[in-house]
Amino acid sequence: MAKKTGTIVYKCSNCGYSQPRWLGRCPQCGEWNTLEECILDPNAKTPAGQGSETAVKIKPVPLSCVKAQDIMRLSTGIAEFDRVLGGGAMKRSAVLIGGEPGIGKSTLLLQTAAGTVKLLGKGARILYVSGEESAAQIKDRSERLGVPAAGIELLCTMRLEDILDALDAQNPALVIIDSIQTVYAAEAGLVPGTVNQLKYCANELIEWVKERDSVLIMTAHVTKEGLIAGPKSLEHMVDTVISFDRSTDEFRFLRAAKNRFGSVDELGIFEMTEKGLIQVEDPAALFITRRSSTTGNSGSEKQPAGIACTAVFEGSRVFIVEIQALTVPAKASLSRVYSDKIDSARVARVAAVLEKRTGLHFSDQDLYINVAGGMRLSESAIDAALAAALYSARTDIALAAETAVIGELSLAGEIRPVSRSAQRIKTAQNMGFTTVLAPESGKGAKKISDIKELVKALFGK
Repeated sequence: MAKKTGTIVYKCSNCGYSQPRWLGRCPQCGEWNTLEECILDPNAKTPAGQGSETAVKIKPVPLSCVKAQDIMRLSTGIAEFDRVLGGGAMKRSAVLIGGEPGIGKSTLLLQTAAGTVKLLGKGARILYVSGEESAAQIKDRSERLGVPAAGIELLCTMRLEDILDALDAQNPALVIIDSIQTVYAAEAGLVPGTVNQLKYCANELIEWVKERDSVLIMTAHVTKEGLIAGPKSLEHMVDTVISFDRSTDEFRFLRAAKNRFGSVDELGIFEMTEKGLIQVEDPAALFITRRSSTTGNSGSEKQPAGIACTAVFEGSRVFIVEIQALTVPAKASLSRVYSDKIDSARVARVAAVLEKRTGLHFSDQDLYINVAGGMRLSESAIDAALAAALYSARTDIALAAETAVIGELSLAGEIRPVSRSAQRIKTAQNMGFTTVLAPESGKGAKKISDIKELVKALFGK
């Protein structure tokens, strides 16, 4: 008669002998205090991946008795990548990177593998698993990018069993899976990319890395809407979810959507070149357009109407961004807002406040909003600059080129203070903005309290 699943047995940790009752000494090997309480589990696995009849029974422990471990992070050798990860990849963690085809995920991971080997030194082992490319293709890319091949082991397979065997044999410090949608396990079927395959394969890989001081990085395909393909539970299983976006053909953005070991506000910026991804070290002025000076009647430098600059925080850094607005008569009886970098509801709300508090009509206009450089803006500090851009576009009166606007706009028309305004003002002044309008008077900043004062300060009476 087969033993019932869930039956408690006592198993010797030294020789594997098991019996139904606890003894102080193992009858088979003679060792003392080696019998551990186990439970019969046909799904239990040994570290080698072989089936086992028993699994150690896990019991709850008081949180006060748990010893906190020192933070152990593994640097990727790429400062912008480490910034998004929160200072480096946490050991025993899993990272999922999603991005559209051809954006540079494989390039980023190959450079990450080389940077990690360089930091760890001789003896470091990095396992690069590819289910989409051959070893020759990866070698060609490494030569084109000038990536040293020492310390990087290639495994071109789609079978999970082969990957687990290689992991047990090499015990690498960094495991790269490119991509998780191509991996399949025989137990879950033979078709990769299904829901069961993604859950099963990701769970096996994450379980392996959780038991060792390694880091797992997996790339993922995305749908046409830009979401990671597969079940949402895949994002719940990993520790960090990173999106890889592009603004133009040159610049790439790394942003964390989930991070258990760091902030999700940091932004990593890269430039794609023929030598691979190059970090943008000082991106403060990356999102503003440098124009040739045009002198008006007053002798001040001018720029096109509908443009306003502001300072925004992304993580721990300040960026100067340029908001562009365009208003045209509505083509139908209902006006519309076209904005993909700033929430359309925010644009409509700011336009409504302008119409109510200044008497300038937007209800019969189609509104087009863009952010130079393709950066997405979500914080409330851009409200005043957005209002200035809309007013400028509607009246066709340009702001002075060396003017920056900072502040949150309330429904009552008040310009409200924002967090860390002193750093914003200082960065704007360092970038050459001689006039900074903000709700808090600071060094070199002109104070504004409501939308009427803002309009008067920028455009006169």
